[in-house]
Amino acid sequence: MKISTQMGYARGFEESVAEVVALENEGLDTVWVAEAYGFDAVSLMGYLAARTETVRIASGILPIYTRTPTLLAMTAAGVDALSGGRAMLGLGASGPQVIEGFHGVAYDAPVGRTREIIEICRKVWKRQRLEHEGRRYTIPLPHDQGTGLGKPLKMITHPVREEVPIAVAALAPKSVEQTAELADGWLPIFYLASKAKQRWGEALEAGRKKRDPARAPLEVFAGGGVGIGEGLEKLRDQGRPMTALYVGGMGARGKNFYNDVFASYGYEKEAKEIQDLYLSGKKAEAAAAIPQSFIDAGTLIGPRSFVAERIAELKESGVTSLNVGLVGRTLSERLKTLVQLRELCDEV
Repeated sequence: MKISTQMGYARGFEESVAEVVALENEGLDTVWVAEAYGFDAVSLMGYLAARTETVRIASGILPIYTRTPTLLAMTAAGVDALSGGRAMLGLGASGPQVIEGFHGVAYDAPVGRTREIIEICRKVWKRQRLEHEGRRYTIPLPHDQGTGLGKPLKMITHPVREEVPIAVAALAPKSVEQTAELADGWLPIFYLASKAKQRWGEALEAGRKKRDPARAPLEVFAGGGVGIGEGLEKLRDQGRPMTALYVGGMGARGKNFYNDVFASYGYEKEAKEIQDLYLSGKKAEAAAAIPQSFIDAGTLIGPRSFVAERIAELKESGVTSLNVGLVGRTLSERLKTLVQLRELCDEV
């Protein structure tokens, strides 16, 4: 199995990039660069391209509403060229609070938009003269709109590859089905190997039946926090604040996709309680309300035998790349964890 991780920002760009370089030297396969409502992801991806040699540089994720489909294609092709063919375009819908509250763009039709964006990006990378007529995007703009001077164009530069791999952060059944049909990778959150088939099995199977047989199998990125050794179980609680943020604080009541996934695992009562606590400002109490069974099921922190079992369980469920957060107070500790994980992955 391959290994990926999310790039952190807390220590500053220079130190974070230096850590990615060190992790790359120990076998890290993919680094995800997030974009929320701080600095953009693409600037950092370009910087990573200059500082690294082998690691795949993936946006994790670029919201589909914040750039035109053509610009998404140009951006991915640019990072791919800078990195010598190591880019991955990670896409996702984000949520209404960010898209409408920070970008001032209507949050509508995420599944339909994603399909059209994927189609447009692949036309751009192949340097086809771009023409697209869809429900959400029409390129060129029709003559009765704008100046009427738009005409089909093709990309003037030559991409390193005719296709940049596309990963989609999908949670809802229709979105997961479409991801399995069209995308190269799937980036779910709150993925529990023991519950994956129950939650997403039908959607994945339906999408795979429609998938182009010439396209490589879907990559699945999932995992959790990882720490290998005796007596580390208390470190599992480090994931509580982030889980509480997503389950309780992302979106609004009745419109929180992460809360829906959490509830679907059999934690309906807890999902409501966590949201109520978080939205009332009781973040610590919300984190404490997350059931220990959920924390334990979504972690790779524990003795070597425990982590090996979890890796095997994830692999059996369809995960192809462990997406992990490396436990450790220092870089040397995190590097050690990665080396141990790499060894276990090679054994399983």
